[in-house]
Amino acid sequence: MAVTLCCAIALAGCGNSESGGSAEGSDGGNKTTINFMHLWPEGVSAGQNKIVNQIIEDYQTENPDVTIKTEVLDNEQYKNKLKVLSASNELPDVGITWAAGFMTPYVEGGLFTPIDDLLGGELNGKFVEGTTEAFNIDGKTYGLPLEFNITPVFYNKAIFEQYGLETPQTYEELKAVISTLTENGVAPIALGNKDRWTGSLIYMFLAERFGGQEALASAINGEGSFTDEGLTKAAAEVQSLVDSNAFIKGFNGLSNEEAKSEFLNGNAAMYIMSTWELPNFTTNEEIPQEFRDSVGFFKFPEAEGGKGNVDSWVGGPGVGLFVSENSEVKDEAKMFVEYFVSQWGEQSVTGAGVIPATKVDTASLELPQLYIDLFNEMNKATSITLYADVQMQASAAETHLNQIQALFGKAVTPEVFAEEHDKAISGN
Repeated sequence: MAVTLCCAIALAGCGNSESGGSAEGSDGGNKTTINFMHLWPEGVSAGQNKIVNQIIEDYQTENPDVTIKTEVLDNEQYKNKLKVLSASNELPDVGITWAAGFMTPYVEGGLFTPIDDLLGGELNGKFVEGTTEAFNIDGKTYGLPLEFNITPVFYNKAIFEQYGLETPQTYEELKAVISTLTENGVAPIALGNKDRWTGSLIYMFLAERFGGQEALASAINGEGSFTDEGLTKAAAEVQSLVDSNAFIKGFNGLSNEEAKSEFLNGNAAMYIMSTWELPNFTTNEEIPQEFRDSVGFFKFPEAEGGKGNVDSWVGGPGVGLFVSENSEVKDEAKMFVEYFVSQWGEQSVTGAGVIPATKVDTASLELPQLYIDLFNEMNKATSITLYADVQMQASAAETHLNQIQALFGKAVTPEVFAEEHDKAISGN
């Protein structure tokens, strides 16, 4: 599986816990406190939250001299707090990071510690090929991945059946589905583009389908250009979709959580999102069973005359764990990370419906069909292009995300969109 680094999973948090930040060392006696900050709040990430709490409870039972103190934030708030804490060298002992360009500033700033030693121990040979490499900078590993994701088009089967719709096999058929839905007063696609990376997913698929994976990857790494004919065509198609009312009303001012709620409530027919959302469509009992049974998926379809491949996905390694370079309990933090990753694998599959970055024998597990089908699609992917803003350096990623929102808001032309990307990536 060719893992090519590309796009964004902007993540951040919404607090609910004690403070994170610097290590605390011992509590008077020989009790060690490890500060752990993560982004799976109980409400929006029920499955993951339950597993994290169980792993922590088990670890503390097995290691009675250790206390794990957690701070839990939602995606966007987590990202913002990580920046704030890094500015004062007060990162938690253990935290969540994304790969490639996202973590580069933290590594260059001496904030994350290398954890290659963990790859030679109990975790040796346990990771899916291509996952840990994304967390490697200059020959050293600074994060251990927990998830592996691809991005399908989730759809509401009941809505499709109501209007006699088939899952589209071509991009033209997708536009026809959108047209039928809008004619019947149904919002076609739930999109919360206030978070920006959500729109990036859609642009990246269009860019791959029209321009091809190689053109997209080379534009992102600066060897090619976003002015490539296929990539410019993709940007123009974004605005064509906007003109056809393909997205829920007010999409550019809605967060991803707000947009997701519209899909979960049956107010939108489709939702283009990575497989970290699988738990909400399979195992999350807070979501009505009737709705979960009604969720299907299809691959973002090929475009006539385009250079892309329907088995080429936007996705890649998801979040991973880092250990702070400035932690006062670094050795203990590494031991907790090793334990956490080893426990996360099968538990994340059976308890949350997450596709893990570690190898799990799913043949012996009783799993939802939606999970099995997506797991099989991942295994036959011809290429997986990593989220663009994760791959890009921080300043270029910010330009990319701002331009994505401007493109969807029709505040820039496809040509300006391309030019601004090239300037940001080249540093000019």
